[in-house]
Amino acid sequence: MSQCEIIAIANQKGGVGKTTTTINLGYSLAEKGKRVLLVDCDPQSNLTMSFGVDRPDELPITLYHLMTAIIEEKELPLRKEYILSFNNLDILPCSIELAAIEVNLVNAMSREITLKAILDQFRPNYDYIIIDCMPSLGMLTINALAACDRILIPAAPQYLSAKGLELLLRNIIRVKRRINPAVEIDGILITMFTERTKLSKEIVNLINDSYGSHIKIFESKIPVSVKVGEAVLNYKSIIEFDPKGKVAVAYKNFAEEYKANE
Repeated sequence: MSQCEIIAIANQKGGVGKTTTTINLGYSLAEKGKRVLLVDCDPQSNLTMSFGVDRPDELPITLYHLMTAIIEEKELPLRKEYILSFNNLDILPCSIELAAIEVNLVNAMSREITLKAILDQFRPNYDYIIIDCMPSLGMLTINALAACDRILIPAAPQYLSAKGLELLLRNIIRVKRRINPAVEIDGILITMFTERTKLSKEIVNLINDSYGSHIKIFESKIPVSVKVGEAVLNYKSIIEFDPKGKVAVAYKNFAEEYKANE
C-alpha cells in the first residue's frame, strides 16, 4: 500500500466498542506487517490507558500539546518525544487536558482542521492511522472527521445506539459537504452482539433496513465477552490475550473483511 489511510472510529454513543475496535483493528493490521499509528482523541484516555499508561496526565507531551501548538502556530516537538510504541503499534496519547481543546478551538483559525494539520505530517511514516474518537459530536470529533479519509462506525445492537446513527450520519454529510469532500464511510460494524437474544437480532435488522441500502454493514459481528475487559486489564489486545476466543476470531475476520473492502 503506497499511501497512508487515516481511519476515524466514530460514534457519538458511548460504550459501543470504539476503543476495543481501534486496538484490535490496529493490531490485526500490524500483524500483517503494516505500520500503524493509533491516535487517542478522547479526553477519557481509554486508549492510552489500555497500553499501560496509568496516569496519562503525567505524560509530558500529548495530543493536547500538539493541538495547542497548531492553534498557537508553533513548531511541533520531535515525534520521538511523544509517540509511544507497544507490540508493533505506535500510539499518540492524550490526557484529560484534551477536554480544554474544545474551548480553545472555538476562536481558533481553521478550527476544524487543527488535527488534520498534525496527522498529515505523519502520513509518510505509516500505512494506517486510526483515530479513536470521543463519544460526542463536538469539535474534537469534527476535527477527526475532517482529518480522516474513511470512517468506521461501531454500533451496538441497542435501540438508542441505532437511533443515534441518524444524527452521526447527518454530521458526516455536513463535514463532507463543507470541510472534507473526499471522506467516505467504510461501513457499520455491529459490536457487543448477543446471538441468542431476540432484541440483538431485531436491532441488527433495523440497522440493515434503515442503512443497508446505502452503507455497508459488515458481515462480521463482534460478540459480547468478559474477555475484552480482562484483555484491557492485562494491557493487551483481545487478539493477543485470547487468540482463539470468539471475540479475537471475530476481529481477525473483520480485519480480513475490512481489507477486502478497500
